[in-house]
Amino acid sequence: MELPFIGGATKKKRNQMVAVDLGTRTTKAVLLERRGEVLALVRYAMLDAPIYEKKLSTDALSDHLRSVAGALGGGIKFTTLAVGLDDAIVRQVEFPQIPVEEMRMVLKNNTKGYLQQDLPDHVFDCHIFPPKTAAPGKPADAAKPSPGVPKLKVLVAGAKRQMVDDFQMAAKNAGLVADCIVPGIIAPVNAFEMAMPQVFANESVALVDIGFKHSSICVLDCGELVLIRVVNIGGDKLTAGLAEAMNITYADAEGVKLGIAPKNQSEPGGEAATLGIQVTAFDSQVAPLGRELRASLDFFEHQQDRPVSQIFVSGAAAKSAVFLEMLRAEMIAECRTWNPMAFLQLALPGQQAVEVEQVGPQLCVAIGAALAAL
Repeated sequence: MELPFIGGATKKKRNQMVAVDLGTRTTKAVLLERRGEVLALVRYAMLDAPIYEKKLSTDALSDHLRSVAGALGGGIKFTTLAVGLDDAIVRQVEFPQIPVEEMRMVLKNNTKGYLQQDLPDHVFDCHIFPPKTAAPGKPADAAKPSPGVPKLKVLVAGAKRQMVDDFQMAAKNAGLVADCIVPGIIAPVNAFEMAMPQVFANESVALVDIGFKHSSICVLDCGELVLIRVVNIGGDKLTAGLAEAMNITYADAEGVKLGIAPKNQSEPGGEAATLGIQVTAFDSQVAPLGRELRASLDFFEHQQDRPVSQIFVSGAAAKSAVFLEMLRAEMIAECRTWNPMAFLQLALPGQQAVEVEQVGPQLCVAIGAALAAL
């Protein structure tokens, strides 16, 4: 089974697609539908993920996918699964000018040569980046290829064949067809390209997605994905650290993390003192994450000799203005949330139409994964 990504590599374009972001703590799913020239968000679902295990059984995953399909209203068939950072690898490599089918075969036979590690019994897919034009402010010849045999810049995704087979079987047992499997780390790039096309095409920006166990950063340079990195700090570590620092429960710390008011909204007296303690404790947890992410920006800026202008943040933590401000202080660049649904027609029922703006940052990966198949 192929692993299509970045703008959609699947050969069969669908008019309707369910995408399921198999998160560690929360599963997010969306149902997108093609309506003429526009795409519509018809329904979404957020469910507690199954108890995390090293290897979730096929039966347990099948039951979970059946619950997801039911939450989306039933009557669906084709499904895209966005897999987590532990289940797929994504690398940028250079290939000679050969067809994608041959690239897959080369990777199968020589993963160590191209990916610097042995990956037996894996399946691979490749996305060829189009030749890059000159960046704004650079002379035209800056985009010319270097002398010698020209090579292609290629994004490679891979996953264990057994995992792919298990996901296909779990979907089949749930009455679904696993049409695509997409590495979740690159899904925000798909969504961002559609939601903010001018920024995507003309600026150097970073996309930061705060997951439960990990956070990821993708640096985009005038429409080209030039850097991908995973940081082993996510929402879980931020909340657990805050709970320990404040000597409160994990559940209370989660509420504090998302509910701290900005400094200019603090109240006098005891409430102001409490707020100060919360902010100080939270900042001590965010700082290590910010420094790790900043190192990725430093690497890009040193290589390309230009700054990253903005950082766009997704995930549950992106709803916190205080978190974004703390991240900005560490990363020394503007950090802001963004709307992955900006290009979608919203055709949601009842309460979902009211609540979707609040949960939008958490649907980023599912929306980007759906775009790989539509």
